[in-house]
Amino acid sequence: MKKQVRKRRHPRDYSLAFKLQVVSEIEKGELTFNQADRKYGIQGHCTVSNWVKKFSNLSWDHLPTLSMKKTPEQRIKELEALLAKEREKVQVLNIAIDIADEQFNTNIRKKYLPESLKRQKKNP
Repeated sequence: MKKQVRKRRHPRDYSLAFKLQVVSEIEKGELTFNQADRKYGIQGHCTVSNWVKKFSNLSWDHLPTLSMKKTPEQRIKELEALLAKEREKVQVLNIAIDIADEQFNTNIRKKYLPESLKRQKKNP
């Protein structure tokens, strides 16, 4: 029985369209790196991760690690954590605005209406 020899491929052998397709499937959570390697016969174990780093639209830290769908409870927990983080950001920005108001003797939060809206409010 003759052993089948696989031709060594270099990352340059793959087209840009192919690389983008693989990265897109990983971004959507349809495949993991290892699944993409097996599905498309990609030989290098770091090849796909390098493509994702280079071509991904997502932040490298937030790539999906599993292809499984999240349960509603997991999604709620994730969104609650995100909401808490955003509330902290708002709080920090509000403090920064208050400090800037004090230091520069301004009123950054004062809302000015455009002239067209002022006229509309006067003539209901």
